[in-house]
Amino acid sequence: MVIGSSGAGKSTFARRLHKATGLELVHLDKLYWKPNWVETTDKNEWRKTLAEVLKGDKWIIDGNYGSTMEMRIEASDTVILLDMPRTVCVYRILKRMAFYRKGERLDMAEGCDEKFDWEFIKWTWNYPKQSKPKVEELLKRFENEKTIIRLKSKKEIENFFAKYSNTSVIK
Repeated sequence: MVIGSSGAGKSTFARRLHKATGLELVHLDKLYWKPNWVETTDKNEWRKTLAEVLKGDKWIIDGNYGSTMEMRIEASDTVILLDMPRTVCVYRILKRMAFYRKGERLDMAEGCDEKFDWEFIKWTWNYPKQSKPKVEELLKRFENEKTIIRLKSKKEIENFFAKYSNTSVIK
């Protein structure tokens, strides 16, 4: 399970992990959003969709979605938190908005073209103070049951792939 702030690199990391392992890759944004940025409003439908995915024996899943984070952690053996600086995350979001404007990303639902969204940028900037403490609290509850890996820089991510490329962690 790959989590972290928007712009932290979750989808890119998950694709790379998928390539290294061959495990099924699930992007939560692709499951949650409907065309034209319409949210899944039926929370029971959302939980059922995730429950079906989590029945799989082995998978990589990326995305936050706090309301279902606990159920995903319970089903995971490993949680990777990309804990990047907020300036990096906001920069990456702005870069992504410019690069994919008028187009779709591979990790996003069909019909959800990239767009400038001031509220999303503010949410990302505030993630360390508003959302991350809840994530940290949840991870603390599972620290004796699950492998929890925190990566705080591009260098740590590269070291992760170098270190684990020949071990069972990513095979």
